[in-house]
Amino acid sequence: MTQRVDLSTVMDRLAIDEVVTGYAVAVDDDDWGGFRALFTREGRADYSEAGGIEGTADEVAEWLAESMRHFPVRQHLIVNRRLRIQDLGGYPGDRAELGADYLNPSRFESGEDFMSGGRYTFDLLRSDAGWRLDKVAVHEKWRRGTGPAA
Repeated sequence: MTQRVDLSTVMDRLAIDEVVTGYAVAVDDDDWGGFRALFTREGRADYSEAGGIEGTADEVAEWLAESMRHFPVRQHLIVNRRLRIQDLGGYPGDRAELGADYLNPSRFESGEDFMSGGRYTFDLLRSDAGWRLDKVAVHEKWRRGTGPAA
C-alpha cells in the first residue's frame, strides 16, 4: 500500500466515525432532521430486537421522536467500534460494516432510571455526500430499571 492509500483509509475511518457519533448525538438531542440526513435514500433501521420497529429512516425517526419523549435525559455511548472497509485489492471500496457496543443510560419523565446495552451493526455506503448509513440494527443484550420499559 502507498501512503496515499493509507491516508485515504484513515480519512474514511474518521468520516465513518463522524457518522456513527452523529447518529448517537442526533437521537440524544432530538435532531430528527440530522438523523435522517445520516442515511442513504433507501436507508433503514431495525430496532425490533429492542422492542421497537424496523423501517425506513423516516419511519424510524418518527417512531424514535415519539418514543424518546418519555426519556428527557438520555445518552447513547457507542464504544468498541470494529470497522471493516471494503477492500478492493489494497484500495478502499465504497462499502463498510461497523459493529459497536452501546450503553444507553436514560431517565424517565417520572425520574426513574433505565439502562440498556447491546450492540449496533451499521452498514455504510460512500455517496457523493460522503459516507451514509444504509442499514442500522440494534441488538439489545440487556436492560434494567424500574420504569415502564424495564
